[in-house]
Amino acid sequence: MGEPSRKTDVVVIGAGPGGYAAAFHAADLGLQTTLVDSRETLGGVCLHAGCIPSKALLFVSLLLSEARRGEEFGIHFGNPRIDLERLRQWKDGIVSQFAKGLSDLANRRGVEFIRGCASFENSHSLRLKESEISQITFKHAIIATGSRPMGIPGIAIESGRVMDSTGGLNLEEVPKTLLVVGGGYIGLELGTVYAALGSQVTLVEMTDGLLPGVDRDLVRPLSRRIQDVFAQVHLNTRVVAMKETRQGIETTFEGEMGEQRTFEKVLVSVGRQSNSDELGLENTKVERDEKGAIQVDQQGRTADSDIFAIGDVAALPMLAHKATREGKLVAQVIAGRSVAFDNVAIPAVVFTDPEVAWCGLTETQAESEGRKIKVTRFPWAASGRALTLGRRDGLTKMIFDPQTGQVLGVGLVGPHAGELIGEGVLAVEMAAVAEDLASIIHTHPTLSETLGEAAEAFLGQATHLYRK
Repeated sequence: MGEPSRKTDVVVIGAGPGGYAAAFHAADLGLQTTLVDSRETLGGVCLHAGCIPSKALLFVSLLLSEARRGEEFGIHFGNPRIDLERLRQWKDGIVSQFAKGLSDLANRRGVEFIRGCASFENSHSLRLKESEISQITFKHAIIATGSRPMGIPGIAIESGRVMDSTGGLNLEEVPKTLLVVGGGYIGLELGTVYAALGSQVTLVEMTDGLLPGVDRDLVRPLSRRIQDVFAQVHLNTRVVAMKETRQGIETTFEGEMGEQRTFEKVLVSVGRQSNSDELGLENTKVERDEKGAIQVDQQGRTADSDIFAIGDVAALPMLAHKATREGKLVAQVIAGRSVAFDNVAIPAVVFTDPEVAWCGLTETQAESEGRKIKVTRFPWAASGRALTLGRRDGLTKMIFDPQTGQVLGVGLVGPHAGELIGEGVLAVEMAAVAEDLASIIHTHPTLSETLGEAAEAFLGQATHLYRK
């Protein structure tokens, strides 16, 4: 047993991007703050088994892809020699460096970090396991425990050959054949990594398109690219059984694929589930929905007035940057400020090649709501910068209010879309109109010019487009 009790103004459970942002901001606002996590270091899933390591590996896959594309321009590099151990060390080094930086920031702010598994005894007390501290009493608590990968419903298999996203990022080996179950962003990103490293990747998706729910105009160029990069892509296909054999994982399908095949390894990426079921919430007034997500108001407050929840454990979308924003906001609420989560543009990015990014209202949403909009599209085939990159397959799309010209939504597909979406977020958040973006001087030649020209298209005066 550790010390009997520790007292604090604010305790944050979970040290991911939302949790550590909440703790750091609370400390900056003068609150005594304690941060608890089951890991030995800060950063959560995002740093250790998600955003950061996956983007490091995606950079490598892009590097390999660009080297191969060089042949289109008369540049020949030959076949790459991949040192998998060195690649793992590089990836892990990035994670370690970031984690050390977070630890230093916590220490400088006076945030106490305690390793342990926390659960609520009541509305103002936590019990800790696997920790030097056995109990924490608090005035306010922030739940930031994130989410975990889901399995395939109805299929239970324990095998080192079946990986979730965490296992996939460990990069223990590059299998000759890999089945990716799920055509969402995790499956596409990790599938891209393994395909670039040499795996023959087969992807199956139960719906009729990749990235379900994402604007089809944006998905279409990516789908064409994925068809070239992956060995096979099968839509309207469901995995109904898996069995381990000497050769690998024997998988039975239902749908368009309609056959049984064996793969050396399988990556399951069918979604994520909120981590709310082992927190002792039954000892509080906190309420959850049928999927386990904690119910909160616009200030992140639960039904238990001194307990807050942020990030994946609370509400969709499950995005690290949304959790960070919520963490800072909740810290301000606890400090007595009158604030609420009123952001209208939460950007989302799929870091494939090409990248897909969007924010605000989508065309599909507008149709389902019966909302009148005007849509403009600027194809990157008309962009000088895109042509110099050999990437004419991109697209910039904007959604406007037809009467006022207000920018309601922005979508991009192409290289660096994740960086470009920032201007779109600002436009939507600040209620900019078409004239605002059209009159901004964008550097030439850059991909950012496509945003200006998409806005000009609304006004009927795009320089590099002509329509009667």
